[in-house]
Amino acid sequence: MNFVIKKRIRILLFLAGFIFLIACGTDYFPKPRGYFRIDLPEKKYRHLDSIYPFTFDYPVYSSITQDQHSPNEKNWININFNDFKGSLHLSYKVVDGNLVKYMEDSRTMAFKHIPKASAIDNRLIINKDSRVFGLIYEISGSGAASPYQFFVTDSMNHFLRGALYFNIVPNNDSLAPLIDFLKKDIEHLIHSLEWKNVER
Repeated sequence: MNFVIKKRIRILLFLAGFIFLIACGTDYFPKPRGYFRIDLPEKKYRHLDSIYPFTFDYPVYSSITQDQHSPNEKNWININFNDFKGSLHLSYKVVDGNLVKYMEDSRTMAFKHIPKASAIDNRLIINKDSRVFGLIYEISGSGAASPYQFFVTDSMNHFLRGALYFNIVPNNDSLAPLIDFLKKDIEHLIHSLEWKNVER
């Protein structure tokens, strides 16, 4: 009886070793990392024209709220993309001989992401008809907290800075389709932006 059991164990070990050797001979191709599918809505916009010293178009799948972290800044608002756990923070300042400081502050805020960024690309914004001039910062890198920032000004009275953030742990590789989708909305906002008269 012992002889039969030992023989079967040897056969099983031989087969297991044979299968192992065959399996090791084939190339292994790991599957690419998968991410959750994000359903993106159809692009539609509504016009914001209220008490603020600017007007623009913003997506119908977003909402606007006052910035709760800066209650003294009446013209600071957030465009909330609740379905995507993201917000575009907009901070507005009246220009009064301090435009260079505001521009440098915007650059500093964008470049704070250097430790987590793989690249920071910038693009000029020039819209002479609406007197909207500025700079867009596209921040690449899977761990960058804000992948997209900008500032615009008429260079005399108005200054508006924007920064896109997500209320989740940054992983911009998986968020790439969503970031690209929202970039188009932000660029539409910038393109449709118009200034109002400033009360001093």
